[in-house]
Amino acid sequence: MSLRRCTFSESDWTALAPYWYPVAFSHEVAEKPIAAQLLDERLVLYRLANGKVTAARDLCLHRGIPLSMGFLEGDTLVCAYHGFRYDDEGRCVCIPAHPGTAIPPKLKLQTYPTQERYGLVWTRLVNDGPKNLPEFDEWLDPDYLQVLPNSIELEASAGRQIEGFLDVGHFAFVHVETFGDRTNPEVPTYEVTPTSNGFQADYLSTVSNYPKHLEHLNPPGFKWRRLFDVFLPFAAKLSVFFPKDGRLHILNAACPVSARKTRVFVPICRNFDKDAPLQDTLDFNHQVFAEDKIIVEQQYPEDLPIDLQEEVHIRADRSSITYRQKLAALGLGRTFTA
Repeated sequence: MSLRRCTFSESDWTALAPYWYPVAFSHEVAEKPIAAQLLDERLVLYRLANGKVTAARDLCLHRGIPLSMGFLEGDTLVCAYHGFRYDDEGRCVCIPAHPGTAIPPKLKLQTYPTQERYGLVWTRLVNDGPKNLPEFDEWLDPDYLQVLPNSIELEASAGRQIEGFLDVGHFAFVHVETFGDRTNPEVPTYEVTPTSNGFQADYLSTVSNYPKHLEHLNPPGFKWRRLFDVFLPFAAKLSVFFPKDGRLHILNAACPVSARKTRVFVPICRNFDKDAPLQDTLDFNHQVFAEDKIIVEQQYPEDLPIDLQEEVHIRADRSSITYRQKLAALGLGRTFTA
């Protein structure tokens, strides 16, 4: 496999770098520094005594050791090789081999802005323009139960993963063991509406969203509404309207680790069955995404084709067609390498 097909092109990196992406769970950044990766950039994440999470290039500037191999001590991140110490702004504040001497100004890490939202740590590689995080207000709503499943690791592109999350035509075939119905494959016409951050797709059908063993809770003839809010480039919120005013909200936030690797974070909120066993929700979510993983990791070409002429489209693909058009408008290449 060529280098070009394994990494981001310069133009795609430039288009994607200003956006915010989740790179870790907040609870992961605790007593030790951790490694992360975004758009091929190796990052170290660390939380010092002031509680602030710092994201920096994972490289000690002295002799090239990953700082994620180091440890936290007081208000500093300590390199495992020679003990160089860095503060929460990435400044080197101590060289143990020469205590008390002036520290070269070049000993300052490349740092990136961070936000903590929805139980996740978000960062971006270029601090350019007022890009917003996805909207997920239910995470702070006391009427909702908040659930934070494990992330999903994919050997696939973020573009393919998000497009699969938006796809409503695969339910009857990919998700037949969880909620899909092989006898109900038809996709009714649905509307797609542009928004300031991407677009909405409003889909109504009789395909239940209950697990198979709970199908008895599905009222006969009930029309299930699934509202997708897409936040470019790699996040989408699915709102499912359940019977008796129940609401389920799923945020699919994909971190493009590299051109062929994606880490997906999936915060979930619901305002019903709040006393039901939490493990049931986690197991069902894991099974649904495991079914998708089998498919998305085998798609070819691996890169999401931006040119609409490269794959055949049907009426049910309105969301994916719009998604590809929106990515093209961001300035991404003809063949998307994320």
